[in-house]
Amino acid sequence: MTMRMTRRTLVQRGAAGATILTLPGLLAACGGGGNGGGGGGELEDVLNFANWPLYIDVDEKTKKRPSLDEFTAKTGIKVNYFEEINDNAEYFAKVQGPLSKGRGIDRDIFVFTDNSRFPGLLIGEGWVQKLDKELIPNIENLIDAQVSPPFDPKREYSLPWQSGMTGIAWNEDLTGPVNSIEQLFEDPKLKGKVSMLMELADSVGLVMLANGDDPGAVDDDAFNRAADRVQAAVDSGQIVRFTGNDFAQPLTRGQFAASVAWSGDMIQLLADNPKLKWAIPDDGGMIWTDNMLIPLGGDVFTASTYMNFVYDPAIAAEIEAWVNYICPVVGAQEEIKKIDPSLAKNPQIFPDEETLSQVKLFDAEAADNPDFKEKFQAVTGA
Repeated sequence: MTMRMTRRTLVQRGAAGATILTLPGLLAACGGGGNGGGGGGELEDVLNFANWPLYIDVDEKTKKRPSLDEFTAKTGIKVNYFEEINDNAEYFAKVQGPLSKGRGIDRDIFVFTDNSRFPGLLIGEGWVQKLDKELIPNIENLIDAQVSPPFDPKREYSLPWQSGMTGIAWNEDLTGPVNSIEQLFEDPKLKGKVSMLMELADSVGLVMLANGDDPGAVDDDAFNRAADRVQAAVDSGQIVRFTGNDFAQPLTRGQFAASVAWSGDMIQLLADNPKLKWAIPDDGGMIWTDNMLIPLGGDVFTASTYMNFVYDPAIAAEIEAWVNYICPVVGAQEEIKKIDPSLAKNPQIFPDEETLSQVKLFDAEAADNPDFKEKFQAVTGA
């Protein structure tokens, strides 16, 4: 295996207390070349790509990103890569103003999650541009499960970057297996040592499953049952905090005994911290996808060329070997065997039918429901 700084290493260092990436650093306005155009039929010199932190391959020795360097070598396009997305709503608030006025944001690609309301909203408002599919022949490598999402049925505006699952993680120094929401919310041994995710779809979705409701078809009663159950766990002192992926430090240190957590982060943590465990709850888990989109002002030609590049199975495997989330590219599983055969067998990275049968996608309309959002924000204290 080539020497590289793994995402696991950085997550682990964060768990140990080192400041790798801080929120102000993630949100700071970054400069960059950028063209501001909407696609002129020829490649630009620069691609500006906004993504979540720790979400692309990094070389340990050089601190560079090999797949981006390969793209530059192949096309001559420099990539300015901005790790500036920490939360869907937070990032949307940052870009909404200029996009609503028809202005660009000096980004050619940005990434939003399908269990939030934002991909559908961006498409509906006309704030993102259509892909140039003639430049993306590798789109044929998109896995069948991702071909027709509700917010973009023909994949005219988006392509998956990575997918992940939401389940429960726990620290074995403090508790045995935590396999249900009931245990998470009611086990007295966990009181004051439980965290949940700020994302409505993740946390409410898991609780809906535990209630016997379908998170893929949310009505008022089902949502209220779930939100009220979370509120009760807050009021009782069971839940101590709502987090993003910053649950890693307190979970590792023992400040949290159990956390609602994302699969990819936990793969990284588990590899170096055997006391940490993660599982899909007995009642089921959630699945979601982060999607690449081209905002107004972004260069469609250049962005589409990059999307085609990362849908090459060999490149997808190179990225996947570092990020360890669910890969959307057919053929990457075979390619990753050349890098690390154990990753090809991991059902959290390449889920089998049994694993997929245990997870649900959250109702996109419910994620955009203003009453639901307001009530959940009140629960989380946001």
